[in-house]
Amino acid sequence: MKPFNSILITGGAGFIGSHVVRRMVNHYPKTQIINLDILTYASNLSLLDDCKEYPNYQFVKEDINNFLALKALFSRYDFDAVIHLAAESHVDNSIKDPFLFAQTNIQGTLNLLEASFKYWGNNTENKRFYHISTDEVFGSLGTEGYFSESSAYDPRSPYSASKAASDHLVRAYFHTYGLPVVLSNCSNNYGPGQHPEKLIPLMIKNIVAQNPLPVYGNGDNIRDWLYVEDHAEAIDLILHQGSVGETYTLGGNNQQKNLDLVHHLIDLLDKKLDRPKGSSLKLIEFVADRLGHDYRYAIDASKIEKELGWKAFTSFENGMDKTLEFYLSN
Repeated sequence: MKPFNSILITGGAGFIGSHVVRRMVNHYPKTQIINLDILTYASNLSLLDDCKEYPNYQFVKEDINNFLALKALFSRYDFDAVIHLAAESHVDNSIKDPFLFAQTNIQGTLNLLEASFKYWGNNTENKRFYHISTDEVFGSLGTEGYFSESSAYDPRSPYSASKAASDHLVRAYFHTYGLPVVLSNCSNNYGPGQHPEKLIPLMIKNIVAQNPLPVYGNGDNIRDWLYVEDHAEAIDLILHQGSVGETYTLGGNNQQKNLDLVHHLIDLLDKKLDRPKGSSLKLIEFVADRLGHDYRYAIDASKIEKELGWKAFTSFENGMDKTLEFYLSN
């Protein structure tokens, strides 16, 4: 597929979005990259300070819940591709305020779909609407097995339910209106620039400051960790080479129990900070488990490996080194 002329990236000031924006700006200098973000508490536009002077990059502060503004932006910038990352994403926050998650993740996605459909109409050649989602829509695994593109939906939290609904809307626009969509569902991301409410940066920050390390339940919940730059590469490939109407599941092939991960971070940071080995173990505090806490996530990413030649290439050791370097210097 030929390169796009103008790409709208929603949520580009967020953790994953900033890495996607940077990749697109650098890899496609002749493509106009518009970063749309409302700048919520989880956004950090300074992550893209290195992109501000690029002639093909522009930031627009706007809300995906503003349908009229979205229509105007399509007319102004003539988008031929959308990478939709903007979302409320913290499960704990969704339990406290499910209405916000429904508004942004469901209604916001619908606004983008409708704005794309109204602008492109039947002229869908060389157009793409790419919706990025989560493996949490599939629910929870037991001790064995993997999620794949054929897994049934079984969301357990207001967050995952809102993302499941948005996934279904995207597919509905493909089947009903012929909108050229692609989707992906990824496992947990980690890397530089993640908001400190998330597990890895929270633990890093608290170990450094010698503050308590809250661990849900007994710490046995398992997540598959994907380095964010590997995810950005997959997004690039799916946008440009993925088959219309298809879904791709993305994982890092790196399952870790939450407690094991915390122990690993303690080992790394105690060493880096010249502290006695294991001295931060005393900071671990087991707290009441999250409501509806999914036990295990794991991804079978064989489809994208076979079709597009992608697999996660960053080892957990190298990815964690880059992550620690970022948080220890910021």
